[in-house]
Amino acid sequence: MRLIKKMLLAMALVLVAGCSTVKYNTLEKIGIHKRDLLVGNVEDTRDAQKEAQEQFQDALERFGSIVTIEDTDLKKAYGKLKDEYEDSKDAAEEVTEQIGEVEEVAEDLFAEWSEENKAYTDATLRRDSENKLRDTQARYTEMLKSMKQAEASMQPVLASLYDNVLYLKHNLNAQAVGSLQTTFNELEGDIGILIERMNQSIARSNDFINQIN
Repeated sequence: MRLIKKMLLAMALVLVAGCSTVKYNTLEKIGIHKRDLLVGNVEDTRDAQKEAQEQFQDALERFGSIVTIEDTDLKKAYGKLKDEYEDSKDAAEEVTEQIGEVEEVAEDLFAEWSEENKAYTDATLRRDSENKLRDTQARYTEMLKSMKQAEASMQPVLASLYDNVLYLKHNLNAQAVGSLQTTFNELEGDIGILIERMNQSIARSNDFINQIN
């Protein structure tokens, strides 16, 4: 059932890409509400982070293979490391894009929820709904903070990868490989921090999904 709902959501988003109001209204007619969209976007961000983890780990392994093998074919090594950098850059951009979609839908959902709370005539029901809104917003804020921290931790890794790809391009010799060895441990540490923050963000995303469902 969940798979069918996701397929319907994907098709509907393609058909109504553009105006947010039209998109939301169209999706609600087939039973997909802002809450569903937010959950879907959080899931997509979580999955993008998992893929980014794997990609940056692959880049580290590729980097390590270059600095530890003396008779490496440097031109081939440069090409492979450059590919890993490009793939890592794409993975990082996907994470950033997905976080942006989470923020957009969350803002619209919370604004609608807050406005609809004013329509209650039963004070007890209104207070309960307001409390749930505050709790959901608090959990969302913590999750988003974790997502942003993980996102930010990708930047020094990308910068280091780019610098070393560029350096290898300009210096295809054994001396260049020796110079790369001095930055490997630092890159390894940065990627370790990245993976740890990604794991924290993924865990918070799962908690938020379970709570909002």
